Amino acid sequence: LWSLGYSARLLKTNRCRTAASNTSFPAVWMLLAQYSGRIPGPFVVVKKNRSFTMPETAEDKSDVELYSPHPEVRGMKVLDREAFKRTVVVPVLKVKKEIVNTMVKSLKHTVLQRPGLKRVVEDPEDEDSRLVILDPHKIPEFSLGEPEQEALKKLNVLPEVSKYNLELTYENFKSEEILRAVLPEGQDVTSGFSRVGHIAHFNLRDHQLPYRHLIGQVIIDKNPGITCVVNKTSIIDSTYRNFQMEVLAGESNLVTKVKENNIVYELDFSKVYWNPRLSTEHSRIVELLKPGDVLFDVFAGIGPFAIPAAKKKCRVFANDLNPESYNWLLHNCKLNKVDSKIKVFNMDGRDFLLGPVREELSKELPLLQGEQKTSYHIVMNLPALAIEFLDVFKHLLVGEPCGAVGLPTVHCYGFSKHDDPAKDIQERAEAALGTSLAGRCSTYLVRNVAPNKEMLCISFQIPADVLYKRPCP
Repeated sequence: LWSLGYSARLLKTNRCRTAASNTSFPAVWMLLAQYSGRIPGPFVVVKKNRSFTMPETAEDKSDVELYSPHPEVRGMKVLDREAFKRTVVVPVLKVKKEIVNTMVKSLKHTVLQRPGLKRVVEDPEDEDSRLVILDPHKIPEFSLGEPEQEALKKLNVLPEVSKYNLELTYENFKSEEILRAVLPEGQDVTSGFSRVGHIAHFNLRDHQLPYRHLIGQVIIDKNPGITCVVNKTSIIDSTYRNFQMEVLAGESNLVTKVKENNIVYELDFSKVYWNPRLSTEHSRIVELLKPGDVLFDVFAGIGPFAIPAAKKKCRVFANDLNPESYNWLLHNCKLNKVDSKIKVFNMDGRDFLLGPVREELSKELPLLQGEQKTSYHIVMNLPALAIEFLDVFKHLLVGEPCGAVGLPTVHCYGFSKHDDPAKDIQERAEAALGTSLAGRCSTYLVRNVAPNKEMLCISFQIPADVLYKRPCP
């Protein structure tokens, strides 16, 4: 927004100059486009005042590429930090050191705002003065606009813009800028990464793989606290929900600690499933629970549904087939002091539903009274397969229905590549249950997993005619 306002002022200024210099309006418009970042271009120096640095050379083209490392790093596969050095020419103002702060505030939109770079440097010719670096993208032709000149006039500062050779190093560039300069031109820089404690987790694409170790080291350099970078090398195994990974840089310690919704979990990232992008979904489901409710977590992992539910004073039955997840679930229950409130199982999900879940429901549902406030929730977070488990609920219990209030609510997750993912998930759930859920379910879009692939949650109370098998007369 500020750039638009500045461009408007610049246009007004340049119209005056245009009348005097006979410059065509299209030329002014091209200049404006250049300043807005739409058309890259070098500075054109119209007036040389003085220089406080080394004499100009043939390479002194007033380069404004403050955000690009030296072009010779293109194709680098082994990180050489020294190769990123480059010198760029930037505009500066000479100011008495006692009014530097006032001047910087007056020209706060014109002074260089680049993180990691000093905007005030020593004046090699005058110890009583300082050089204030201006943003080269906002100073046309090394010449100040009328608003800036007026601000300097009030401070009795000469509006004379000079050149300064600014040296940039590896430390001055952001990770995205470094990788954009190194990787093949025109290709995606990175596919993003997830942070799991001290671990950065990548899903690199094929064209990025030759540069994977350099990418890993750059991420460690530029992200305090990250000491290990890994790349997924296989798809998630549907049985245990873990995957093969390669350590790209840093230490090989994959046992880490994470904090989600104010709860701490410890895990071995190489052996269990953990996705930090599901934090909001974990919180959403737990918020549906009330103290005293019962939660059956069929694919519990290390406990992101089970443990916060137990802390909310719910009774929890948590299960996971992966022995490693089971052990870390036990560990995290003790870590969060809820081990007495959670019954933990290491079973196949179908066996868990047919065993402990059926046993508990058979025992408790007949005891519910008309105004019973206890709700029963069954979470099935295994998106690749969970819908295939819904057929377990057909005639899971025997007897007369306890009433609509006591019917368990299922929260089942699934992936869909359909044009209408909500309709797709509902139809697949209906096929597994053998009944219609029209008007009896809700679908929630959890996240976009990949292009044209969504993760959804379908929630419904199990219909009584599905859940109960009535005894023969």
